[in-house]
Amino acid sequence: MRFGDALIVAYSLPEAPLYSSSMKTLLRTLLSLSLIVWLGAEVFFPIIAAITFSALQPDTQTAGTIVGQLLRILHEIGLVSGMVALAVMALAPALGIYKPRPMLAPMVLIVLMIAVTVYSQFGIIPAMERDRIAAGGSIDATSPPNATTTNFNKLHNRSVVVEETILLLGLATVVLMARAETTRA
Repeated sequence: MRFGDALIVAYSLPEAPLYSSSMKTLLRTLLSLSLIVWLGAEVFFPIIAAITFSALQPDTQTAGTIVGQLLRILHEIGLVSGMVALAVMALAPALGIYKPRPMLAPMVLIVLMIAVTVYSQFGIIPAMERDRIAAGGSIDATSPPNATTTNFNKLHNRSVVVEETILLLGLATVVLMARAETTRA
């Protein structure tokens, strides 16, 4: 038995319990809101980062510190939103809100989004911070061919790709959720 089939069997209750339409609406709203908040933050973050760096142009160290703090907040928002979305997605078929099979792909995408967020928060950001400290507190104070600067820039580029990946996975999740709406239980 495949993993997906096992989940479907687990969700296949003899008869779905009857839940009020207001409860179903509340859960669908929580799911939508969690995705809206996370994706909205992902879209808004690069705008804020660009404004911060342009406003503090000569002081890139301060701008980087502010953007780093905002990135940590973005990740916290993502992790909470992702856990809420995943919980609602896991409950939805059992509560008769969605059919089980259409929920599998969005659940996998949310798990991937959470995993990539965890990687960025606990892998990339601490490594960038170590490089910044190794550079004497400011990456700008080191020369570009410096190994610390090179590694920091590589990690920064990886961080950008990670955030783009989260956004793309989130958009794919929204599309799959819209498809699940058409096959709702």
